[in-house]
Amino acid sequence: MTKLKVKSGDLVRVIAGDHKGEEGKIVTILREKNKAIVEGVNMVSKHTKPSATNPQGGIVKKEAAVHISNLSLIDPKSKETTKVGYKQEGDKKVRFSKKSNQVL
Repeated sequence: MTKLKVKSGDLVRVIAGDHKGEEGKIVTILREKNKAIVEGVNMVSKHTKPSATNPQGGIVKKEAAVHISNLSLIDPKSKETTKVGYKQEGDKKVRFSKKSNQVL
């Protein structure tokens, strides 16, 4: 398993694929598949059978996973995409934006 440079709650932009240019917050990270679910991006229609929780059934719109390599972190200061670096601050290892050199 590779080290992921994004966490849930990060604001990201899709940099490749059908949804290129769209932005959203990471809701969940699927580490074993190297994918993330981003809020409002890659919406798919899922057909659901009627059940006790959803007696009507029908078609539900929900987010599908996007590969991590197609996501780029957005720098909170400049609102542009940035790469992520790591550095020691005292005895803590922290993530920082390589564009603005600001701790994330």
